[in-house]
Amino acid sequence: MSRGRLFGSLCSLVLLVNLARVVFAPLLKELMVEFSINEATAGLLATVVWVGSALPRVPAGWLLTKVPRHRVVLGTGVVLSGSALFTAAATSVVTLALGAFLMGLATGVYFVAANPLLSELYPERVGWVMGVHGTAAQVAAVIAAPFVTLTLVYDWRLTFALIGVTAALVTVALYRTARRAALPSASAGGRDLFGAAASEWRLIAFGVAVLGLVGFVWQGLFTFYELYMIDKGLSDAAAKNMLTVVFAAGVPAFYLSGRLADRLPSVPYLLGTLLTFVGGVFLLTATDGLLPLFVVTAAVGYLVHSLFPAVDAFLLAAFPDENRAGAYAVYSGGMMLAQAAGSTAVGSLVARGVAYDAIFAGMAGVLGVVGVALCGLGRAGRLPA
Repeated sequence: MSRGRLFGSLCSLVLLVNLARVVFAPLLKELMVEFSINEATAGLLATVVWVGSALPRVPAGWLLTKVPRHRVVLGTGVVLSGSALFTAAATSVVTLALGAFLMGLATGVYFVAANPLLSELYPERVGWVMGVHGTAAQVAAVIAAPFVTLTLVYDWRLTFALIGVTAALVTVALYRTARRAALPSASAGGRDLFGAAASEWRLIAFGVAVLGLVGFVWQGLFTFYELYMIDKGLSDAAAKNMLTVVFAAGVPAFYLSGRLADRLPSVPYLLGTLLTFVGGVFLLTATDGLLPLFVVTAAVGYLVHSLFPAVDAFLLAAFPDENRAGAYAVYSGGMMLAQAAGSTAVGSLVARGVAYDAIFAGMAGVLGVVGVALCGLGRAGRLPA
């Protein structure tokens, strides 16, 4: 069976994996009413998903030195299915948070196992494969709000029940595909997780500095985007649609940025996109009105989603075969831990009465300082090539 069919199966699973990570954002209002919680607790629920996605990444890197990657990917499908069904049956904030954590755990292990596997399936087009795979994941983010709107006609629990059942079906299909596929063995000799991290620490630190801090800002922003738009005077329906717009802009961003990552100097492209994103967030805080907000929302969504495939393509191509699995796992875990608390930070500040505009302007300012500092290090030749 061709690698194309295996790639298609992975794209199907990543759609569900990413849906599990982002589906809490359009559900926040309903969960706040259902469980009588405030913004701080709602933000903590979203953070729990991302903490769950961050914590297993380094252990997963160690597991990948012992177990073939496709088997680990299959295991994540099983965990995602079970945890989504568990979340659908939650009766308290504690059980809801546990289900969210387990769903996040499945997503974290998936990306650590699947991304290096994909880069070795298509070693000549790493940026392209990261872009297409990311586009499939981004489709989930685009459909999250409409999907939630449809399920809320019945009950919010249907959201998680459908994710669980569909994940089980896709996992079975992936198992059948993987059994017949010719799997790559480029990293078969990589058995030293900590040695890989020590050898590639500069690349890992650069990746965490860029995507960890960008992710912190982004996670806090998109989790509360619907409530932020309502605070800016939009109707409930328009605010929910804005969340769809910010994710929809990521679909062409993943595809185009992946192709650009194969063609442009990596570090200048990454840092230029980062600083432009900072400018977009500043502009968002100063914008009002439906049409201007639509335009700025689309721009911010495009810019932030352009960074994800570009960083992955740069790192996965730069890591040597023997270190790729371990180094990527350590980077991935550090990056996720750096960004995981974004929604908790925003939720806590809002609960204390700080305005959304002030919060996001402050976060963008800090990120801008980091971006300028990285540019200075780049000009001095201190960043990885």
